[in-house]
Amino acid sequence: MDIKALGAEFIGTLGLVLGGCGAAVLAADFGTGGNGTSLGLGFVGVSLAFGLTVVTGAYALGPISGGHFNPAVTLGLVAGGRFSAANAVPYIVAQVAGAIVGAILILLMASGADGFSASDGFAANGYGDLSPGGYSLGAAFVTEVVMTAMFLIVILGATAKKAAPGFGGLAIGLMLVLIHLISIPVTNTSVNPARSTSQALFAGGDYIPQLWLFWVAPIIGGVIGALIYRGLLGDDEDIVV
Repeated sequence: MDIKALGAEFIGTLGLVLGGCGAAVLAADFGTGGNGTSLGLGFVGVSLAFGLTVVTGAYALGPISGGHFNPAVTLGLVAGGRFSAANAVPYIVAQVAGAIVGAILILLMASGADGFSASDGFAANGYGDLSPGGYSLGAAFVTEVVMTAMFLIVILGATAKKAAPGFGGLAIGLMLVLIHLISIPVTNTSVNPARSTSQALFAGGDYIPQLWLFWVAPIIGGVIGALIYRGLLGDDEDIVV
């Protein structure tokens, strides 16, 4: 396994958490200005923050590691014939480690404000009482499976040999923006077990026992999306393993 590839996955996932979850924790809700307008980013701003981290990471680090930054993406690419199963576990370890370090950096910054407590949510994912909109476990599970499946279809399509060269990172990042715009009210949007793990560890409480869903559902969705693309849409020339 190439240590540079693992380093790129570590840094890329750290950046995803720092950019996306950092925006959610530090800037999503920042009160109102003198004229009554919101000073916070809101759902749209946080969605853009997640997408921008993927766009920038894909172009900066993608040539080194492929720019997965997400265990569900790694396993989906394995199912889609684009990545070696032998390298999946080291990638996932690097991604989770990067996500945790990203969460620690957010915690260090956010703790500088009086009254901050990670237990208030810390951009963690949840369902039921921990869902931003109070959505049920079933709704959360379906949302995470479907959103991650669509994400993998876009990833595989945008990086196929017949795709427009140079635009893969942009398409993937924009898809992540769209996913967040749809699903933040349901689960606070995971589609990424590493991102979910890093935030749940510091939010603690009931976020920990709910973490299983944000591993199981995105992985199932990633594999389903990859198999749909491979079986119905893809070309054999794109399969590399």
